[in-house]
Amino acid sequence: MTNQTVLVSGATGFVGLHTVILLLQHGYNVRGTLRSPAREPEVRESVARHVKADDRLTLHQCDLTSDDGWDAAIAGCDYVQHIASPFIIGQPKHEDDLIGPARDGALRVLRAAAKAGVKRTVMTSSVAAVSAGHPNEPAHTFNEDDWSITLSPEIGAYEKSKTIAERAAWDFVKSEGAGMELAVINPGAILGPILNTDSGTSGELVRQLMSRTMPACPRIGFSCVDVRDVASAHLAAMTTPQAAGQRFICAIEFCWMSEVAKILDQHFRDDGYKIPTGELPDWLPKLMQHFNPALKQIVPGLGRRRDLDNARIKAVLGWEPRSLKEMSIAMADSMIKYGVV
Repeated sequence: MTNQTVLVSGATGFVGLHTVILLLQHGYNVRGTLRSPAREPEVRESVARHVKADDRLTLHQCDLTSDDGWDAAIAGCDYVQHIASPFIIGQPKHEDDLIGPARDGALRVLRAAAKAGVKRTVMTSSVAAVSAGHPNEPAHTFNEDDWSITLSPEIGAYEKSKTIAERAAWDFVKSEGAGMELAVINPGAILGPILNTDSGTSGELVRQLMSRTMPACPRIGFSCVDVRDVASAHLAAMTTPQAAGQRFICAIEFCWMSEVAKILDQHFRDDGYKIPTGELPDWLPKLMQHFNPALKQIVPGLGRRRDLDNARIKAVLGWEPRSLKEMSIAMADSMIKYGVV
C-alpha cells in the first residue's frame, strides 16, 4: 500500500479504466474523472471485478471543455494520468470539434496539476501524433523524434488533434510547468479485453469483424498494442525517473487488418463465428464510408504501411508487450462475455 494519490482523467474510457484498476492493484489512492456522474456505478462495478477499492477510489465530475472541478479533483495528488481525450467514429463536421477539447482540455489539466504541485503528469497521446501526414515511405521507421505533419492535406482531424494537444502540453511544461515533469505515452491501435459492455471506438473494428459487418477486410494496417500493456506503460512512465521529459511509442510490429481477421477466424471458427478474412479492393471502402461511418477514419490509410520503433519504451520502462494473437483473442473473448457480439 502507498499513501500516494493519482488522478486519472477519463476513468470511464478503455485505457482509463484499465489504468484505474492497475493503480489500485499497486496500492495507490485513485481519483477518477468522468463527464457524467450517472456512469459512476458502471465504473465501480467494473473495478470491483478486479480489485477491492474500498475508499481508495473516488470519482469526480470534470469535463475537458470546462474549468469546473479540475482544481478540486487534482488538489493533493502526487501524480496525474491525463488519459481523457475526445474521439469519435469517422470525421467530425468541423475539425475544431476534436482539436479544441483535446488541446484545451490537456492545458486545463496541466494548469491544475502545476497549481497543485503535482510531481509528474503522464499524458496519453497516440502514434497519430508521430506518423500521420507523412508521404508513404515504406522504408522509413518512425521513432519518438518524428512528429505528424498537421499542415498535410492528408491528415485527419483525430490525428491533428492528438498532435496539436501533445505539442501544447510539451510547450506548457517548458514555459509554465513550474518544475512539473511530463512523460507521454503514444499508443498504437489498442486491442485487448474490454471491461464492460462499452467497447468504445477502440474495439469497433474487432466488433465489426466478429459480427461480420464488413464482407471482407479493408487494406488497412496498424501497429497494435494490448490495453493492459498501455496501462502498464502509464504506471512505469509515472514511476521511472528516466521517463521524465520523454515520449514513448507504445505498440508492437505493424500488421494488416486481415492478419487480425485470420487470428480471430482460426480461434473462433468452431464457435460459429464467420470472420471475413479476404481483402476488399480499395475503391469499395471509399464507397462504403458513406454508409459506414467507421470507415471514414480509415480510408486515408488504405494501403499505407507505418513501421514504428519501440526500442525506447523497452529500454527505459522495461516494457514487455503481449502478442497480436493474445490481444486480439482477448478482445473478442471479452466482447462475447459482455454480449457486444
